[in-house]
Amino acid sequence: MKPLFLNPPTYEDFDGGAGARYQASREVTSFWYPTWLCFPAGMIDGSRVVDAPVQRFTIDDCLAIARDFDMVVMYTSTPTLALDIATARRVKEQKPATVTVLTGPHVSVLPEETLRQGEGVIDIVCRGEFDYTTKELCEGREWAKVDGISFWKDGKIHHTPDRPPIQDLDALPFVAPVYKRDLPIAEYVIPHFKNPYVSIYSSRGCPSKCIYCLWPQTFSGRAMRTRSPQNVYEEVKWIVDNIPEMRELSFDDDTFTADRKHAREVAAKLKPLGISWTINARANCDYETLKIMREAGLRHVVVGYETGNEQILKNIKKGVTKEQAIEFTRNCKKLGLSVHGAFIMGLPGETRDTIRETIEYAKALDLNSIQASLASPYPGTEFWDLCRQEGWIASEAYIDDTGHQMCVINYPHLSNKEIFDAVELFYNKFYFRPKYIGRSIMKMIVDGEERKKLLKEGKQYLEYMRKRKAAGSSC
Repeated sequence: MKPLFLNPPTYEDFDGGAGARYQASREVTSFWYPTWLCFPAGMIDGSRVVDAPVQRFTIDDCLAIARDFDMVVMYTSTPTLALDIATARRVKEQKPATVTVLTGPHVSVLPEETLRQGEGVIDIVCRGEFDYTTKELCEGREWAKVDGISFWKDGKIHHTPDRPPIQDLDALPFVAPVYKRDLPIAEYVIPHFKNPYVSIYSSRGCPSKCIYCLWPQTFSGRAMRTRSPQNVYEEVKWIVDNIPEMRELSFDDDTFTADRKHAREVAAKLKPLGISWTINARANCDYETLKIMREAGLRHVVVGYETGNEQILKNIKKGVTKEQAIEFTRNCKKLGLSVHGAFIMGLPGETRDTIRETIEYAKALDLNSIQASLASPYPGTEFWDLCRQEGWIASEAYIDDTGHQMCVINYPHLSNKEIFDAVELFYNKFYFRPKYIGRSIMKMIVDGEERKKLLKEGKQYLEYMRKRKAAGSSC
């Protein structure tokens, strides 16, 4: 069978496709590559990848493309599941013989519930990594003999044995050639990256125990598996030679620095290429590893600080202390590394005082940029189990009808509206500081391109906050 790998149409600027951790519309336009869909696409002749939110394709656009394919493999998420099933229904209506397949963390955790919700529409759910799963399906293997799937047969749901996580990542195809073949490179933008950027993985899985983090608990696993540094180098060299417009390479690994030896070895391979690159790092990475990576071209690190309260860090099993995070940030600044900090409002133990504490903490760190999001207990995570056990889940509406993130948690001592409002407060307190404004003005004065970028992002941010405030009135 000839497959279409589809990141379906959702909401305007919805950043929830394969590879993204933030399943909602963003404050400023941000798009991650659908990397998970591109791995199997690179294995199968006649495949195509469509990233509808980025390519601005409507459902009708996608349906027109889908007519030429025998199978449609869609990546879905908890907030968009109902919408994605509706897309699958349209696919079936125009061509009933099309095999419809859903993938992603949500359906991996809840395969039976997903199939029942999409009865008569969804043929197969892939549980976990689906690279070889979809390849075997397209080769015509009998469904019952394909590991890692759940499907309808004779009015009953059947589950085949779990597929073990892939150990030999070097055997997988490079995703970059699929990007170049199917996707508009210039449209993938992350505000705190140099753009256009290109994103790949050097590993899968993360050994950390954070209770809220979706991917390691549901999909990529808590055992880190790495590509050989030589294999990583070869793909990056291909990108340098074939995607010359790339200004920065991003490693979208769950945690690039979880295996510091591997991180150093990859850095050594990349150094001769002379490129700028960025990573997801934990705030306990040592100075020497940071220095080696910096000397090899590392420019920017994305770091999950989450909170400025020590007890909440313990509650969420972060495995990094506040003191370690402060030292890490100090080391990054010493080395001239740019830092983007990710924070979460509403984690277990959050109070009005801890919200203020986290905001002051972020201001004191004086990071280059931040992201503040709402704590979201996704099915399959320890956080989800805890919230259900304690009765903290007040709603299943992770997003509103325009794609903006909603707060589904209601603590006895802290309402979901207070948590929701804390995000805007956080942004205002951080970004409207005289120090930050002054630094931004200086950038705009000396760099015309930076001026255009910051003005555009400022306009997007204010528009987003206007829409978000309207959504929050229903909390």
